[in-house]
Parts: sequence; C-alpha cells; structure tokens
Amino acid sequence: MVNNSDTVETVYAALGDPTRRAIVERLRGGSLSVSQLGAPLGMTLAGVGKHVGILEASGLIRTTKVGRVRECALVDGGLDEAAAWIDETRSFWNTGVDRMIAQLGETE
Repeated sequence: MVNNSDTVETVYAALGDPTRRAIVERLRGGSLSVSQLGAPLGMTLAGVGKHVGILEASGLIRTTKVGRVRECALVDGGLDEAAAWIDETRSFWNTGVDRMIAQLGETE
C-alpha cells in the first residue's frame, strides 16, 4: 500500500472543493497568476490565495513570486501517491470480486 497516507488524504481534501478543482483545471493550460486564476471565479484575491495555499500545501501546485506577481503552476507527479492508492485499492477490489464470483460459482 501507499506509505504516505497523509499525502493522499491531503490531496483528496484539496480536490474535494469544486473551486480548487477549477483552479487545477485552469492550470492544465500552463502557469497563471493568482489574479488570473481568480478572475473567472468572482472571488477576492484573498479568497483565491487561500485556495492556492491549500493546493500548494497538498503538493498539487507550486507558486513562485515574480516581482509582485505570484505565479502558480501544477507540480509534476502531484497526483502520483493518490493515483497509486487508487490503483492498489482497485486491484484489491477486483481480486476480491473475482474470488467472490468464483466462490459463488462453486456453491451453485
């Protein structure tokens, strides 16, 4: 199993919010400033900044300061641990379902 369950939990908590998912979606096209991220969301810069902080703490995005502008970008591999957890869990469920089907076939 994935060793760092805290990371997986943090990633899922970060992505559990629709605003943060929208920010991640927008960053798929490349780096954007906090103000560019906030423009279509109709939020204050402080509100967007809180969401950006949560995404950064989860390891999904990184920010860099360029002068007075805070640029945001996706982190390569930010979803790797969460994806590994899903893959391992899917494998467990699929194996369990296969075993259950085999047992049901034996009892008929």
